[in-house]
Amino acid sequence: MTITPTRSNSHSTLQGNPAQHPAWLRLKAAATELRILQVRDGSVPDDSNKPAAARHTDAIVEAINQLAPLFEHDADYLDKLAADFRTWRDGGFGVPDFLDSLLAFQPQQHRVNGLQHLVVFPMYTQNGSSDRLVEAVLIEVIWPDFIGELEAGAYSNKLFVPIRFLDFTAGYDTNSAVLFPETVAVRETPVFTWGAIFADREAARFRTVVRAAAEITSLQLPDEAAALLDDQQLTQETFVMWDLIHDRTHMRGDLPFDPFMIKQRMPYFLYSLEELRCDLTAFRESVRLSHDVKASDEVRKHAQLVQYAVIFDRIFRFAITGNRVRNYDGLGGQLLFAWLHQHRVLHWTDGKLSIDWDNVADAVVALGHEIEELYWRSIDRPKVAHWLAAYQMLTKTLTPHPASVWAKGPDALPLTGLPREVTDQVMDDEFPLSMFYEALSRKMKPVIESTSGITGEAA
Repeated sequence: MTITPTRSNSHSTLQGNPAQHPAWLRLKAAATELRILQVRDGSVPDDSNKPAAARHTDAIVEAINQLAPLFEHDADYLDKLAADFRTWRDGGFGVPDFLDSLLAFQPQQHRVNGLQHLVVFPMYTQNGSSDRLVEAVLIEVIWPDFIGELEAGAYSNKLFVPIRFLDFTAGYDTNSAVLFPETVAVRETPVFTWGAIFADREAARFRTVVRAAAEITSLQLPDEAAALLDDQQLTQETFVMWDLIHDRTHMRGDLPFDPFMIKQRMPYFLYSLEELRCDLTAFRESVRLSHDVKASDEVRKHAQLVQYAVIFDRIFRFAITGNRVRNYDGLGGQLLFAWLHQHRVLHWTDGKLSIDWDNVADAVVALGHEIEELYWRSIDRPKVAHWLAAYQMLTKTLTPHPASVWAKGPDALPLTGLPREVTDQVMDDEFPLSMFYEALSRKMKPVIESTSGITGEAA
């Protein structure tokens, strides 16, 4: 079918709001009841629960069929989705396999502002549920014109799908802000062709946390940054731009063969550097775009806002969110804060935080260059030598735990053993929070916890 793009930014612009549709409410209720009967791998092993599971599955299938006319662009996927539910039911509710419907769901092919999708899969949710339970979520694409301009030019990212919540089941009433196909229960791993990020949740969390942090630290925000706290749509579109550039940065540049070392154990601080590298690339590119006379006014405006978003989200939310067990995002936030402080563009004086906005961009870009230099040199290094170089780079700015074996230097590490033996010596909290962050965390913890399950509508 042909989908006509809309230039409106109003909510539910193409199809109304299906979250109030009776069939959706029945589907959500049935999925909620079915989840109770599932175990960790998504199956329903207890024979006494299977009749109820069948009833709930039938209700889900009936609701999908009733809702399908609202989502004609997803007709093939919804047909296969209903078939996968019936096959799972008829097979006795073993470990679910929704590969056929997953392959048919291709939201990256229709990135139209306001376009909606019904997504129902047995899946886990990152930073949410670790069990592959049935999740049902109504989503809406966020694709403003200026993002289309960027993506069609130097920032091509055919897999990226920015979205917002319309409604969801319990797995998303959490901190999860992504919808990734790799979380779905399937019989074999396919080639993944899309990844979706809930920009409305990212923006809503940012606005809540930064507002509180600025008050607690007495930070005077520039007018442009303050505007982010008052405008959900402006902020979520800013996050879409940040995510677009961040996401495409993975696997681009002068990298080690695999910066994530997928399926290999490595020190968690390597993940910190990879995520921070991508964020700082987004920052650097935003600095460039904000001065690009060939870019549209909207691109230049949002490019300036991305810079504020990266700094504030990293130093205020990332650094103190979650526990201290191998918290790689937290470590990235700690590193950025300490780097800015030690380069004297961030100040904590008389109990107040201030930032030298005239010079902060150069300092942030310089940190990005440090990480890129580390990556460039690592191409010629053995793996463990790269790990040691990364640790050395970190400890120029951050102080490790006094009990750390790594902090004692290479002679203290089992370098002649297997790489995992070296990784095992990294402490769960290798770089503890500074005194500044310990104090800030005590005051900010309730605020951060309050953002679990937040949406743009709630904000």
